[in-house]
Amino acid sequence: MKLRLLNKEDSRRIFQSALEILRSVGMHVADEDTRKLLKRAGSKENEEGRILFKEDLVRNTISSVPGKLVLFDRSGRPAVDTSDTVPRFSPGLNCIYVLDYTTGEHRLCSLNDITETARVCDRLHNIDLVAGLGNPSDIPAREQPLETVKAMVRETGKPLAFIAHNEVEGEEIWNYLVDVAGGWEAFSAKPFALDLTGPYSPLELGEEACRRLRFAARNRLPVVCYPALLTGAAGPVTLAGALAQSSAEILGGITVHQLEQPGAPVISGSSILPMDLLSGNIAYGSPEYTLACLGAVDVFSDLGVPSWFGAGCSDAHTVDIQAASEAGMSIQTAALSGTSFIHNLGYLSAGKTGSLEMLVLCDELAGMARRCASGITVDDETLAVDITKRAYKDRTFLMDEHTLKHMRTALRNSRLFERTAIVEKKPNPGSETLKKRIREKLLDLVRQKG
Repeated sequence: MKLRLLNKEDSRRIFQSALEILRSVGMHVADEDTRKLLKRAGSKENEEGRILFKEDLVRNTISSVPGKLVLFDRSGRPAVDTSDTVPRFSPGLNCIYVLDYTTGEHRLCSLNDITETARVCDRLHNIDLVAGLGNPSDIPAREQPLETVKAMVRETGKPLAFIAHNEVEGEEIWNYLVDVAGGWEAFSAKPFALDLTGPYSPLELGEEACRRLRFAARNRLPVVCYPALLTGAAGPVTLAGALAQSSAEILGGITVHQLEQPGAPVISGSSILPMDLLSGNIAYGSPEYTLACLGAVDVFSDLGVPSWFGAGCSDAHTVDIQAASEAGMSIQTAALSGTSFIHNLGYLSAGKTGSLEMLVLCDELAGMARRCASGITVDDETLAVDITKRAYKDRTFLMDEHTLKHMRTALRNSRLFERTAIVEKKPNPGSETLKKRIREKLLDLVRQKG
């Protein structure tokens, strides 16, 4: 199943607008070596020192981007494939706070929270790519990215996503992961990690982004190139305008990446963050965030560039009805978007708080969305005409061998959501709340022995 938001003409107009922005406004490229690289490729520098990108340069470089990106688990099996028909899910990264499931309090994230998150991710069936969800505040900033990655490697064999503060920390992480893999050749053949970097909005490629993109390209390491655009603050308030500007920023970064090493793996993805201009707060749980992600998938899919989709987020501060509603809406849409790479599950407080309870809920919602995305199989076995012929008269469908064969797969069951009959003797059928069931499942996951 595929849900498309933009028609081909609208997608083309957004791309053309992005090219016009790169041609006429250009980008501030902070790294001098990268500026030289772009100039050698035919880019010009305007009177403000901005690099102007020629249309044919952008088109030629993005044409060399691989049509898909695949990450493996540490056993060497494919785990996440952007061209897969099965949606694949991941938590978010770098939250400042956690919602402590034992006390219900918001507090700063610790390294132990990262360890626990990785452990839970490893045991959740619908989480395919692991991320730390938070940023450990109890260790020095310089050590945070690498220690986060080490904690994830200790707790899971699933692939992982990471983010570093700068290119030096990024290279340290890559070197550590390569050692875990047994060398550069082994890692590049079956990579199990993904770096997140990219431009700043509006229209800036910082030194660290340039260097991280080029380092990843030279060594054929998987990387995400995307900005974080606040609508109305760092870009247009309209979604079409925000898509045009953020697409320009992404294309500028991918051009640098592919100039360094054509054919190196890279993916794009919208990180357009709608801002509530009445409060100044980011609206991660808004329909506009989901629409922006869906539009970006259409634009970059039409260009042959793989992308990912942000979902499973809420602006609520606790795991409540609002959190479930917003996460469910975005996860279901993401699962039908045409990309199988879906991240940011577990976010509360507009991305400031990570919650393991929210992640458990999102895992359940992801399972439901995955089932919807699988559609309906139509063949002789599933049409079951012979079963209808033999069972209709005496209504023996329940006892038929066809029912027995398919009963465990025909309907998806849930450990979390209510599907029981009302019993008269039970005074309050809703006394065992969803939140209680989420917490019980989470505690069971945390206590399981590896």
